[in-house]
This record gives sequence, structure tokens and C-alpha cells, in this order.
Amino acid sequence: MAADDLSAPLGQNTKRKGRLRLPGVVPQALAGALALFIIVFAAWALVVEDPLGGEPVAVVMASAPGKPDAAGPTAATPPVQGSRNFDSPASPTQTPPAAATGTQTITIIDGSTGKRQEVAIPSLQDKNVRVESRLLEPSRHGNIPRIGPDGIRPAEAYARAMKPNPAKPNAPRVAIVIGGLGIGSGATQLAFTKLSGAVTFAFAPYGQDIERLVTRARSDGHEVLLQVPMEPFEYPDNDPGPQTLLLSLAAEQNIDRLHWLMSRFQGYVGIANYMGARFTSSEQALAPILRELNQRGLLYFDDGTSPRSLVSQLSGSNGLPFAKADITIDAVPTQVHIDRALTRLEAMARERGVVVAYASALPASIERIAQWAKAAEARGIVLVPISAIAIKPKSS
Repeated sequence: MAADDLSAPLGQNTKRKGRLRLPGVVPQALAGALALFIIVFAAWALVVEDPLGGEPVAVVMASAPGKPDAAGPTAATPPVQGSRNFDSPASPTQTPPAAATGTQTITIIDGSTGKRQEVAIPSLQDKNVRVESRLLEPSRHGNIPRIGPDGIRPAEAYARAMKPNPAKPNAPRVAIVIGGLGIGSGATQLAFTKLSGAVTFAFAPYGQDIERLVTRARSDGHEVLLQVPMEPFEYPDNDPGPQTLLLSLAAEQNIDRLHWLMSRFQGYVGIANYMGARFTSSEQALAPILRELNQRGLLYFDDGTSPRSLVSQLSGSNGLPFAKADITIDAVPTQVHIDRALTRLEAMARERGVVVAYASALPASIERIAQWAKAAEARGIVLVPISAIAIKPKSS
């Protein structure tokens, strides 16, 4: 033991073991690297113009109106109204339609996966798809239908052209309306794929991409109806959705709601009830709505689900063209019952000459109706749009 160890104070050790320390240059290097990364990222953001910040992008290939491109015929981008916000009961994602005649194609690229998807947009150069500006009236909710200055009615302007068959002047005629389209993307796409243009499409007002779907339907030759939600029994437990026409509201309030619904899309020949068993059974509530529809040149379609509906009686006093379903094809939505209803429908058409039918946009209904329609036409049945059946009753 050394002498200085004996003389050192107790509890103190003058010799301490050295600690492991990082050289002072390492923290400086890390800080420098971080600063360099920030500078490079900021420079990249300034130099590269990417306003979407990596979001999925769409590459549009379109030519100017009146100038054909290298790919084919002239195409024009249809005017699209801005999307409207509403308290929707559901917000389904719509499936883009397949290519159709007179369309232009856009390519949608997913920014995260790089997946490419082709989407067709119908061209509004087709007269059957064009929305007539003379048949539109501005409202606080947007454009709504009106009778044109020359007296033309939307029910006539947007009707599907029918060519009479001289060989079958007395052939039984059947009008089929498919309702509830525009909400479920799968069923809507199936209806586009399976059903012929003679079938009338009724769209609920709550679809996300409703205007594009209506344009697609009209470009495929379908007449279009707007389904208006009306108060059913057991409301609000049974609720059709936002802006429903209600018995508890004044006529002016219901008409304002009707205008909101009418502004959702354009190009329809008339409206159809969406539920509404209680509302259509009240003359006080229903009559002002029917007068408004007649003043705007539309027709009314009653889906026939409510035996208490007063539309048939009140349309006469209002001079409103209307049609009512004689049979609901999928009242029992099974394949067996749907086939039985279609058999009964054909028998009624041969007996009466004219029959109107309604079905919901269910996959089973669409599949069975599509198969029946092909066979029925071969047996002499003629499918017609709803405007060919709607009648204008005499005023009483």
C-alpha cells in the first residue's frame, strides 16, 4: 500500500475510473445529417410540382369539342354539376361504368399501388343525353325542371323515341320500372349490364355519383325517373331519408324539399314515390305536390305498393300524366316467386294489351327480368318505356 493511500481522507478516492465517452464529432455528424435531409426534402417540394401530395391522380385523354383526336370520333366532356352535401343514410362507393357508344375514356391511377383503371364518360353531344337549358329553372337549391318557353315539357323532351312496328300494331305492351338505383353500386352496375334500354330506371336521390349514373343510363337509352322520398307509415322508425315529404309540414315546406330533390340531377321524365304510403293517402298533402309536378311538365309514376294511394284520383283534377304499376314483380324477392310474377305479368299483358310493372334493384330481380324479357320479346311482347304508358287523364 502506498504512503499517500494511508494519508488520504476516508471515503474519498482520488483515482476515478475513466468513463466511456463518444467523441464530440458524432453528435455533430447526426445533427448535420438531419439538417441535410430537411434541406433536400424542402428543395424537392419546391422543385417538383405535385399539388396532390402523392394522392391518386387521373389522366384524362380528351380532344377539344369539334376536333377529333387520334383515337376516334369527336368527344366532348359533359358539364357536371358540383357535388352536393346532404345527410345521407348511406354513402356507398359507386362502380365506374363500362365503355359505351359516344364516350371518352379517362385513366385513373392509384397513387399508392400504381393500379390503372379505365373509366368511360358519356359524351353529351348525343341528343338523347343532352340536358336542355331551356328546360331548367334556377332555384335556391340548384337547377330544377320547368316547361320550356316553346311549351315543350321535360316528360316529352327526355322521353325515349319509340318506333312503331307495322307488323305488330296490336302487340301486348309492357313497361317495367326498376327502382332504387344509384345506391348499391353492384346492383346498379348489373342493371346497366343486363337490362335493355326499354326498361325505365328510377334513381333514388342519395347516390354519391348520381349525375354520372343518370347520364350513363340515358346514353344507354333508358328513360329516367327521380324517386322522391315520402312519409311512410311508422315514420320516423321507417325513414326514407333526408328531405322526406311529410304530412306535418306545410305545403310550401314540402315543395321546397321537392325542389331540393329535383336539383339532384336532370334529364328525368317524371318522379316516382319512394315509400310514401301515408303521404300518398292524404289529399291535403299530395295535391300541392301533383300540381307542382304538372306545372313543371313532369309525369308521376306510382309504384303500386300502397292500396291507399290517391294519385289516380288526384292526377285527373290536376291534369297530370301518370302511370301506376299493376304488379310488383319482386313482392316476394325469391327466384321462384319472381318467375311466377313474370308469368302472370305476361298473361295480363295479353289479356289487357298494356301492363305496368315495378321491381326493386335487387340482383335476383334484375337477372330474372333480363332473362324473361329476351324470351318474351320473341313471343311477341313489346317492352316500352314508362312515357309510352303514362296517360293524361281528363280534368274532372
